[in-house]
Amino acid sequence: MDKLGVAIIGCGSIHNVHADAVTGSKLSHLVCVADIQRDKAYTSAQNYNCKWYTDYIDAIKDDAVDVVHICTPHYLHAEMAVQALLAGKHVLIEKPVSIHIKEAEEIIDAREKSRRYVGVCFQNRFNKTSQKAKEMIDSGVVGAVKGVKGIVTWFRDEDYYTKSGWRGRFATEGGGVLINQSIHTIDLMQWLGGGVEAVRGSVSTHLLGNVIEVEDTAHATLFFNNGARGVFYATNCYTTNSPVEIEIDCEKAKLRLYDEKLYVEQDGYCNCIANENGGETSYKSYWGKSHADLIQRFYNGILNEDLGSIISVEEAMESIKIIDAIYKSSSTGNLIHI
Repeated sequence: MDKLGVAIIGCGSIHNVHADAVTGSKLSHLVCVADIQRDKAYTSAQNYNCKWYTDYIDAIKDDAVDVVHICTPHYLHAEMAVQALLAGKHVLIEKPVSIHIKEAEEIIDAREKSRRYVGVCFQNRFNKTSQKAKEMIDSGVVGAVKGVKGIVTWFRDEDYYTKSGWRGRFATEGGGVLINQSIHTIDLMQWLGGGVEAVRGSVSTHLLGNVIEVEDTAHATLFFNNGARGVFYATNCYTTNSPVEIEIDCEKAKLRLYDEKLYVEQDGYCNCIANENGGETSYKSYWGKSHADLIQRFYNGILNEDLGSIISVEEAMESIKIIDAIYKSSSTGNLIHI
């Protein structure tokens, strides 16, 4: 196989990030795109010189396709992933892997039956800053993790929800600020902190209760497997999209991820030890700049049969379990074990 043939399902806002990464890779070529909106599919095909479909089944049945990227609304992820796997294709899914845990388990079952690879887009794990923080924690140079803090203060207005046709509803988006805007932060917190075993949290809707049924604000205390404790706060009620802040309080130092930089506070000094240095991007800044890296790693994983370079469904399910636990805790007032 010279290059992997790729289909991208969904030509919405994140689609160009994937298409540019596919066409920019030496390991792949873009065979086709698909979207139920004819104009979107046609325009993308013209821009990227590929075939187009309005039915995703036609795309996954295309014999030239080896890998399917799923960039559709949340509620469609699981069904499309299962269909693509059963058609013999490898699958890369935009976050979230699914709305419900049961759906993620169905993807795993289809993966095992098809013996194909499935990856999930938590691209911020591959940021230089995230990789350096993980390296320092795993090596023990900063000592054991004692606490993890994550803060997301972003802005979403009424148009964001009303123009999409699927956002703002539990049946189609699966939630609000938790599953959409802050899921990357939740993933990084549990990945860097060593996994979460229990949660106590709360969700609420402060601004757009007449427009959306999902939460725009959430907070939680997270209890990690290693005894560390975390605090998390996220809202879409601010007036702008501020940089996400993640702080890891360790025995020998404090690590702080903020505004594409990694700071280390130790012995009374604070130093920046890693910087994305990515320059300007034509995409939304809060998406991060590591999609292409994640996609390249996924292709390498397929070609080299290397699961180590792929963020699996099982790993991606951890954030869904945490989100589900926050909802349950909010409704019951109880500590929820994961």
